[in-house]
Amino acid sequence: MRLFYFWRVRTLHRTGGFNSFEEKLDEKGGKRHEMPCHHRLEEWLYDYLEAAGIADDPGGPLFRSARAATDTLTSRPMSQADVYRMIRRRAEAAGIATAIGCHSFRATGITEYLLNGGKLEIAQQMANHESSRTTGLYDRRGDQIKLDEVERIGI
Repeated sequence: MRLFYFWRVRTLHRTGGFNSFEEKLDEKGGKRHEMPCHHRLEEWLYDYLEAAGIADDPGGPLFRSARAATDTLTSRPMSQADVYRMIRRRAEAAGIATAIGCHSFRATGITEYLLNGGKLEIAQQMANHESSRTTGLYDRRGDQIKLDEVERIGI
């Protein structure tokens, strides 16, 4: 659910064994947030660490800037602006015309969690929101219902 915040991650901590990551995120307001990784995310992270050639640098940033016009990663973390540009490039390459960004992923994660029977209070904890009202702003379950109903109109 929180993959879009990983650009801020400095380290991933292994807990309970080789294949057990825990996210430790530094968030706005100086808050620290810790939660276990989903098992599929762990697999993707291991693959990424190996492919990026940074598996042997556990203290470095997870997502790093690249040298201009090369595939060579630096030891510096990606900036927030770089993350947004990367997301836009990938969206355009995938044929997605809608403007999306990091909060689009947050909304998708929260919505999918709730659609799969999750509780708003737990989503609030996972998102590290102080208020469930804030978490509710990311709940897009009603969007599909509205679209389905609009499509019932025979034009």
